[in-house]
Amino acid sequence: MLTGDTMRSILVFALCLAVSCAYPDFRDFFPNGYTVPNPCGSGIWEAVGHYDPNHHTVNKNRFGLDFLAAGQAWTRDLCMKDSDRDGKTNGAELGDPTCAWVKGGVPTGKATGHPGICEPVGSCADSFSCGCQGNQCVGK
Repeated sequence: MLTGDTMRSILVFALCLAVSCAYPDFRDFFPNGYTVPNPCGSGIWEAVGHYDPNHHTVNKNRFGLDFLAAGQAWTRDLCMKDSDRDGKTNGAELGDPTCAWVKGGVPTGKATGHPGICEPVGSCADSFSCGCQGNQCVGK
């Protein structure tokens, strides 16, 4: 027989598990989300919608804000938008220049740029610089 404390512990564990599983990995929601190049060097940018390449901070880059405004979905409008204002659409940078990709599908091409960080870094007056940490990675 389970005691009240044991039942509470099981309930707390189950709630924590549900909360941790309730947040989808948003990189599944746009093309090539796991292979977005790091404009600050080699490798990939893990936290695509954020200024910090490895951490999901409160401060989102322009693509992160646009993705949120699009209902966290890959829409034609989000695809055609140039979130980072570098002259290339989000779709072109993420390997979906015709905006045909659907969740779970295979993009037409590979990600060639970052949709939320202007490339070359510092060329679009967003005040982002490489090498920042956490909340110091704030662009304007």
